[in-house]
Amino acid sequence: MPDLAVVPRDAVTKGENFAPAAVAELVVEITSKSNAANDRVVKLKGYAAAGIPLYLLIDPHTTGSPTVHLYGEPSDGKYRVLSAAKFGEAVHLPEPINLTLDTFSWPRP
Repeated sequence: MPDLAVVPRDAVTKGENFAPAAVAELVVEITSKSNAANDRVVKLKGYAAAGIPLYLLIDPHTTGSPTVHLYGEPSDGKYRVLSAAKFGEAVHLPEPINLTLDTFSWPRP
């Protein structure tokens, strides 16, 4: 279960908060100290294997500076890194999302 999933409105049945992974356009995970490895490895592989087009990993607990990684173009159970940024840099999410995240004011641990 991701921290956030973006799915088409018609893919969610009224009154439910469940949609199959196959309809997700974007999933987002925000690491915590206790789950960082799971989000970075296990979920990365699982979302790619499910064919979810975009995976945004917000990682305030990475060694060094907090980072944001955008993965996409899943193929053979693997993603390609579309962008990597530090907190404070803009991150563009391509179609079908087409949104730029300004991470400048995001809190740093």
